[in-house]
Amino acid sequence: MTTTPQFADAPQSKIDNVVSRIERLPISPWHVKARIVIGVATFFDAFDALAIAFVLPVLVPAWKLTPPEIGLMISTGYLGQLFGALLFGWLAQRYGYVKTLVLSTLLFSLMSLGCAFAWDYQSLLAFRTLQGIGLGGEVPIAAVYISEIARAKGRGRFVLLYELIFPIGLVAAGIAGRWIVPNFGWHYMFLIGAVPAILALFMQRMLPESPRWLAMRGRNDDAEAAISYIERQTEKATGKPLPAVEPVVTTHERPASWSDLFGPIYLRRTLVVWLIWFAAYLITYGLTVWLPTIYRTVFHLSLEQSLQYGLITQVAGLCGTLVCALSIDYFGRRPWFALAFAGAAAALCALWFIGADAPQRVLVFVSIAFFFSSVLSIGVYLYTPELYPTRARAMGVGTATAWLRLASMIGPTVVGMMIGGGLENVFLAFGLIAAIAAAVTFAFAVETKGRVLEDVSP
Repeated sequence: MTTTPQFADAPQSKIDNVVSRIERLPISPWHVKARIVIGVATFFDAFDALAIAFVLPVLVPAWKLTPPEIGLMISTGYLGQLFGALLFGWLAQRYGYVKTLVLSTLLFSLMSLGCAFAWDYQSLLAFRTLQGIGLGGEVPIAAVYISEIARAKGRGRFVLLYELIFPIGLVAAGIAGRWIVPNFGWHYMFLIGAVPAILALFMQRMLPESPRWLAMRGRNDDAEAAISYIERQTEKATGKPLPAVEPVVTTHERPASWSDLFGPIYLRRTLVVWLIWFAAYLITYGLTVWLPTIYRTVFHLSLEQSLQYGLITQVAGLCGTLVCALSIDYFGRRPWFALAFAGAAAALCALWFIGADAPQRVLVFVSIAFFFSSVLSIGVYLYTPELYPTRARAMGVGTATAWLRLASMIGPTVVGMMIGGGLENVFLAFGLIAAIAAAVTFAFAVETKGRVLEDVSP
């Protein structure tokens, strides 16, 4: 079989050549393999991020923790993730996505092992903060990599089916917490979270660097080797020669700068996507990480039932992400995101209006809100890489996800401060934030459905 004819006589730049060759590739077993390899790390990123929610119902009475201490324990991991998102976004833009993924995965795995051997509140607090640095770096860089190897047609479905691994990891944390914590102890949740350290040793050998990133960095020989490898794997898997290469974009190559985030083309989309990140994760982590503890301390449910209710909410979120993944290429990004914010706002405001005085009522309405907020939680990982050019994509995504981490720090802390005044006020506050985000998203978000990345972001 023949591989790609080159543009020897064509005036295309190397990045345009790479883009054209990616756009003609059908989804193949190689693409599935790439999603699985990176997906394993993402699965445990989600598992480790939520493990603390299912550990706290045991630690609160054992260590006699106060609500502010609980909020700090939840938030400190996200403080680390804030630094990790910025640090690893810069590292990925400079040194490559795959190397950065390996480093971040190794870091959060080893710190999970540290958490398993924490001996008191302060030691666990320190390990969780360091673990957060790795957790904050892995998921956004993984999303950038997956987006860059996907062609425009069906990119939403392709990326979001990968991103489904994150809510699956959240559900797995709920299942494991429901069974492991009461029967074996909280330490084992963190021992499981250390598993990806093994994967990190092999990840760099299993995946080529992003051809788009290599070409944009001027590493043309490496870009050629990477895209040729992907083409050979695709031809081998499909048993058919690839379609002819046809130019699809003309890229104006220039170094990354802050204008790629705040210039005339990008300022509006940057501000809107930052709002989406902040509002979505303020709701997601502000409520769901606290839920098992709320069921245990406010409604005095048993440990097993508190963990089970938390698991039910995670399953509702998984259903929301699956619906979104299968339909986002049909409906588009902006309508789905605006609807998701509106649905979460309606559920939370309804719970405020009718009262949050029964655990079953809280379970139903918060699960509905989480169904919608989970759409945003994974959808924004698809959307953000589409908004920025290759030269600044990792930087743009890393900066945007910093707002996720900031929201994840603020949300649990706010709940800890407000919970004494009644749960209804907490749900009203989050509901109003979701309503504002719905209006802004509908009015100002840029639609990217079905467009080549370089066309969306010149």
